[in-house]
Amino acid sequence: MTLIKTGVPSRNELMTVTPSRERLEKGPVVIVECFQEIPCNPCETACKQGAIVVPNMNDIPRVDHELCNGCSLCISKCPGLAVFVVDETYSSSEALVKIPYELLPLPQEGDTVTALDREGEAIGEARVLKVQDRKQQDRTAVISLAVAKDFSMKVRNIKTRG
Repeated sequence: MTLIKTGVPSRNELMTVTPSRERLEKGPVVIVECFQEIPCNPCETACKQGAIVVPNMNDIPRVDHELCNGCSLCISKCPGLAVFVVDETYSSSEALVKIPYELLPLPQEGDTVTALDREGEAIGEARVLKVQDRKQQDRTAVISLAVAKDFSMKVRNIKTRG
């Protein structure tokens, strides 16, 4: 397992959690990049659609992408920051990517930020569309980003300017 060696999932590991191309073309959908068997299930508890299931407390979450409506309630609940929502129908050239974010200062709506991949490498720019930071999110903000469509499955963090 590449994740254990590098901290970054391999392409094969990512393929096990990635929605089908057909599902990505239908609208927003959750992607749970959780690959370790640990006792955890807040993503399942947060999912009102029943799209995320953790059969046993130590199992890796399973997602029924067809049940997911992309509501994003699960993003801030994951203590491992492993839950994202991707909407490739956002526009003809951009995708909407929602990420968990726990650093300060928070970016502001309208900011341009550096989009980072899973390894922390800069891969382009992103526009901050929305910042959700409510008390019930327990200090895990959800940042909505507009990114080039080609980067929708790669952007998993940001670097603010300043």
